[in-house]
Amino acid sequence: MKAGRRRPFRKMPYRRTMPYRRTVFVSDLHLFSGRSLAPRHEAALHEAAANSRVFVLGGDIFDFRWSTLGSSEVTVPQAIRWLDGLVGSHPRCDFHFVLGNHDCNRRFVAALETYCQSRSNLVAHPYYFRLGGNIFLHGDAADRPRMDTQMLHRRRQRWARDEHRGRIRHALYDLAVQAHLHRVVGRVVHPQRRVARRIAGYLTRIGHGPGTGVADVYFGHTHQALAGYRHAGLRFHNGGAPLPGLDFRIIEVE
Repeated sequence: MKAGRRRPFRKMPYRRTMPYRRTVFVSDLHLFSGRSLAPRHEAALHEAAANSRVFVLGGDIFDFRWSTLGSSEVTVPQAIRWLDGLVGSHPRCDFHFVLGNHDCNRRFVAALETYCQSRSNLVAHPYYFRLGGNIFLHGDAADRPRMDTQMLHRRRQRWARDEHRGRIRHALYDLAVQAHLHRVVGRVVHPQRRVARRIAGYLTRIGHGPGTGVADVYFGHTHQALAGYRHAGLRFHNGGAPLPGLDFRIIEVE
């Protein structure tokens, strides 16, 4: 699938405050969801790409379940178009797209694989990407205790077949966000210590635990911002999500 034509992103008078060879990480933009505030950060995303050597997109960049465009058939081409606007505008930056549960829509995965073939500076990863002592993953490995590759694959398969939700569910979700219930649920379902413990166990089971040289873990999914939380000899980082009432930042990898 070829990306549609897009008006080039307007060049900004960037001021480099960090070395050009930095790495940045962002996740959980949930683009195309009506609750996403990610469009407000588009200039910052392009600035980060312009000033970086590596840009890691950590999953749930798009949201096909809650897309305002109606169906995945309509949303997928627009998602590739958005991605082309970022990746194509910064050819000197290497992009790594780590899939999240919301990104696992089968139509998008197929389109992403095709698009990657047209961009030498974009690589897609189904579960994680490791760069030296840093490892990047979406974070849904924390949803169940003792998660491993096979279990995560089975859970992702349900999302691969997941389709757009109807108006009633959209309305209920909007009410929950307006009441800030998503903040409460996030803290209850994903407390820091439990998340760090489960992810550390998952990394050990897939061969990337602390004994392999991993020191810093960058993840998304929980929508709970985290900076340098220590557990089991690892430091955990999460940039949050650009959703109402939540913190969000583009992480500069140490």
